[in-house]
Amino acid sequence: MTVLVVYAAAPHELISVPVLLPVGASARAALRASGLGQQLGSAVLDGLRLGLWGRLCAADTPLAGGDRLELLRPLQADPMESRRERLRRDGVRKVKHRA
Repeated sequence: MTVLVVYAAAPHELISVPVLLPVGASARAALRASGLGQQLGSAVLDGLRLGLWGRLCAADTPLAGGDRLELLRPLQADPMESRRERLRRDGVRKVKHRA
Protein backbone atom coordinates (compact mmCIF):
# COMPACT_ATOMS: atom_id res chain seq x y z
CA MET A 1 0.00 0.00 0.00
CA THR A 2 1.12 3.56 -0.62
CA VAL A 3 0.94 6.26 2.08
CA LEU A 4 1.84 9.93 1.74
CA VAL A 5 3.96 11.42 4.56
CA VAL A 6 3.75 15.22 4.63
CA TYR A 7 5.56 17.93 6.60
CA ALA A 8 5.08 21.70 6.26
CA ALA A 9 8.36 23.23 7.38
CA ALA A 10 6.91 26.72 6.96
CA PRO A 11 3.81 28.27 5.40
CA HIS A 12 3.72 27.47 1.66
CA GLU A 13 6.67 25.05 2.02
CA LEU A 14 5.54 21.42 1.84
CA ILE A 15 7.69 18.29 1.88
CA SER A 16 5.73 15.30 0.60
CA VAL A 17 7.13 11.76 0.50
CA PRO A 18 5.16 8.79 -0.93
CA VAL A 19 6.03 5.57 0.92
CA LEU A 20 5.34 1.95 -0.05
CA LEU A 21 4.45 -0.10 3.06
CA PRO A 22 3.02 -3.54 3.87
CA VAL A 23 -0.72 -3.64 4.62
CA GLY A 24 -1.49 -2.73 8.25
CA ALA A 25 1.77 -0.79 8.82
CA SER A 26 1.76 1.80 11.60
CA ALA A 27 2.25 5.56 11.44
CA ARG A 28 5.66 5.03 13.09
CA ALA A 29 6.70 2.67 10.27
CA ALA A 30 5.60 5.21 7.65
CA LEU A 31 7.62 7.95 9.34
CA ARG A 32 10.70 5.71 9.45
CA ALA A 33 10.30 4.67 5.80
CA SER A 34 9.90 8.28 4.65
CA GLY A 35 13.34 9.29 5.93
CA LEU A 36 11.92 12.57 7.25
CA GLY A 37 12.92 11.62 10.81
CA GLN A 38 16.60 11.54 9.88
CA GLN A 39 16.29 14.59 7.62
CA LEU A 40 14.63 16.78 10.29
CA GLY A 41 16.61 15.54 13.28
CA SER A 42 15.44 14.61 16.75
CA ALA A 43 15.30 18.23 17.99
CA VAL A 44 12.59 19.08 15.44
CA LEU A 45 10.81 15.71 15.68
CA ASP A 46 10.35 16.05 19.46
CA GLY A 47 8.16 19.13 18.91
CA LEU A 48 5.97 17.55 16.23
CA ARG A 49 2.78 15.51 16.52
CA LEU A 50 1.35 12.97 14.09
CA GLY A 51 -1.91 13.52 12.28
CA LEU A 52 -3.92 11.35 9.93
CA TRP A 53 -5.91 13.47 7.47
CA GLY A 54 -5.76 16.45 9.89
CA ARG A 55 -6.72 14.54 13.06
CA LEU A 56 -4.20 13.68 15.75
CA CYS A 57 -3.16 10.03 15.85
CA ALA A 58 -0.82 7.84 17.86
CA ALA A 59 2.41 6.42 16.43
CA ASP A 60 0.97 2.89 16.60
CA THR A 61 -2.14 3.77 14.54
CA PRO A 62 -2.52 1.33 11.62
CA LEU A 63 -2.64 2.99 8.21
CA ALA A 64 -4.58 2.12 5.06
CA GLY A 65 -3.60 2.58 1.44
CA GLY A 66 -3.97 6.18 0.28
CA ASP A 67 -3.72 7.66 3.79
CA ARG A 68 -2.01 11.00 4.38
CA LEU A 69 0.21 11.03 7.48
CA GLU A 70 1.02 14.58 8.56
CA LEU A 71 3.81 15.82 10.82
CA LEU A 72 2.12 18.68 12.65
CA ARG A 73 4.00 21.70 14.01
CA PRO A 74 2.75 23.32 17.24
CA LEU A 75 0.47 26.33 16.85
CA GLN A 76 2.16 29.73 16.95
CA ALA A 77 -0.84 31.32 18.66
CA ASP A 78 -4.12 30.19 20.19
CA PRO A 79 -6.82 30.70 17.50
CA MET A 80 -9.44 31.85 20.01
CA GLU A 81 -7.06 34.38 21.57
CA SER A 82 -6.15 35.69 18.11
CA ARG A 83 -9.85 36.16 17.33
CA ARG A 84 -10.38 38.05 20.62
CA GLU A 85 -7.39 40.27 19.86
CA ARG A 86 -8.77 41.13 16.40
CA LEU A 87 -12.12 42.01 17.99
CA ARG A 88 -10.39 44.33 20.52
CA ARG A 89 -8.33 45.92 17.75
CA ASP A 90 -10.96 46.25 15.01
CA GLY A 91 -14.18 46.40 17.01
CA VAL A 92 -17.42 44.71 16.07
CA ARG A 93 -17.51 43.86 12.40
CA LYS A 94 -20.86 44.51 10.76
CA VAL A 95 -22.12 41.91 8.34
CA LYS A 96 -24.04 43.04 5.29
CA HIS A 97 -27.11 40.95 4.64
CA ARG A 98 -28.01 40.21 1.05
CA ALA A 99 -31.58 40.56 0.03
